[in-house]
Amino acid sequence: MSYSREFIRSTMAICLLTSFIGAFMANSVNIAAPAIALDFTVTQFHLNWMVSVYLLTSAALAIPCGRLADIVGRRKLFLIGIGFFTFSSLGCSVTTSFGALIFFRLLQGVANAMIAGTSMAILTTVVPPQERGKALGIASASVYVGLSLGPVLGGFLVKYISWRGIFIFGFLVDALIFALILWKLTDEWKMAAGEAYDYTGAALWISGIALLLFSLSNLTLAPYYTLLLLGSIVLLGLFIRFELKAPSPILAIKVFAKNTTFIFSNLATVINYMATFAISFLMSLYLQLVLGLDSSLAGMILLSQPVLMALVSPFAGRLSDKVEPRILASLGMGIIALGLFLLTFFSTATPVPYIVVNLVFIGFGFGLFASPNTNAIMSSVEKRHYSIASSTVGTMRLLGQTMSIATVSLITSIFIGDTGLHSPEYIQVFMTSFKLCFSIFAVLSFLGVFASLARGNRNAAAGQ
Repeated sequence: MSYSREFIRSTMAICLLTSFIGAFMANSVNIAAPAIALDFTVTQFHLNWMVSVYLLTSAALAIPCGRLADIVGRRKLFLIGIGFFTFSSLGCSVTTSFGALIFFRLLQGVANAMIAGTSMAILTTVVPPQERGKALGIASASVYVGLSLGPVLGGFLVKYISWRGIFIFGFLVDALIFALILWKLTDEWKMAAGEAYDYTGAALWISGIALLLFSLSNLTLAPYYTLLLLGSIVLLGLFIRFELKAPSPILAIKVFAKNTTFIFSNLATVINYMATFAISFLMSLYLQLVLGLDSSLAGMILLSQPVLMALVSPFAGRLSDKVEPRILASLGMGIIALGLFLLTFFSTATPVPYIVVNLVFIGFGFGLFASPNTNAIMSSVEKRHYSIASSTVGTMRLLGQTMSIATVSLITSIFIGDTGLHSPEYIQVFMTSFKLCFSIFAVLSFLGVFASLARGNRNAAAGQ
């Protein structure tokens, strides 16, 4: 089915705005972390959970929500997701306790799962196949614009209003998106209308992923978290076994198992986000608590990475319509690995220009990786699998992000523990954690180059 140019433009605008605000909120919350810690008098452990509870919930629910969208309608679930995000952003802005903030962050994670399984699927369905790489490149650019403005606008809001201003801004933008969906996004897509929903598979997946990420984030706290980790592996094993026999699985394992491009592109996604997501979180703490910069200046410095991502991504997306995505994505992953390695040499006296150049270098690599990788995934499946493919991309991204923060939580719990963020000992133990984290992430990215190369050539006809 073909769509009018006006409808395509409207859909693009809605999806781009959605991509922007999600990225903006993620990065601005990172820049607000020290202010939130000061306001509620919480430790590094609590800050880690403020980030990871959102990611954990999103990762656990994205694939079940993607399947649900195919049955009840992508637009319907997209609208509900935006509505939830609007409400939870308002809740975050008015909360008076850290516990309530965690609860509303959890609700934001639920909302994000609904959005992850629908937004990109709708965009991929509406845009003609020959323009898909270009559209996904622009969508990636909108993400990076959000990431760019997150530290700058977020830092400004924190400095001149408070950290609550970030969530108020998110509430206003999400309310606008909600209105635009009602007004402009008039079509509905039910690719599996009438089919049964796999509740058993959904329960096994949600419990398995949630338990996996929860246990990874707390391994050092008590021995029984190791048992929980083993339990999560058992649950995910049962999920795979059940899905292979289910008549209407939430994840068509049989379909995707033979799709090398799909499998290795998603593996590359997990590795990439696991290696890179914690950059803004750790760098925000490094710039403000180690170098002593204020939130607005720290935001300006952090801007350097996503700006390059936004500039490079549309070009890389268009190029991936003509050049094999694995070449571009693998080159990008290699650049990221080198940039992460250079971060391990940072100290309490690293010059700001060196920091900016290094972040620019990483941003260039990420821009080369992201949109070609997504184009490879979405082009390797049939249209009827777009929602699940989109949800899988979102889940792999969220898994990588959650595991990135879990890695930080694990290492900081070992070296920092309950040390106060403003105590004299904090800087030394933080720098030890900082260097170890980025050493691990650099090795991961290096290994990710091989996963990216192993995907083979894209089967461009599959998605058409």
